[in-house]
Amino acid sequence: MAGKFVLKTAKDGQFYFVLEAGNGQVILTSEMYTAKASAENGIASIRKNAGDDAHYERKEQANGHAMFNLKAANHQVIGTSQGYSSPAARDEGIASVKANAEKAALEDLAV
Repeated sequence: MAGKFVLKTAKDGQFYFVLEAGNGQVILTSEMYTAKASAENGIASIRKNAGDDAHYERKEQANGHAMFNLKAANHQVIGTSQGYSSPAARDEGIASVKANAEKAALEDLAV
């Protein structure tokens, strides 16, 4: 089962999206956007940059969990992962983004 982007509206009316793996697990979350078109541009940027390992910033959270940010060519963060129990699990998350993002379908739930 292929991954998908799910575009949503937050309670405050802003827009955001998540990238889900084929099993429904959220592997990447966007920032908040004031316009739906901006969120759609964010999805396009994820598709464009996901395949390039140089665009991944591997980090550790304050609680010791591993995580990553996906950055655009201009170094702006375009997606953030969940916390992972280990660097190896984080690297599996990155591999999942690389495998799913480019051809992921879009489920538009934004109103």
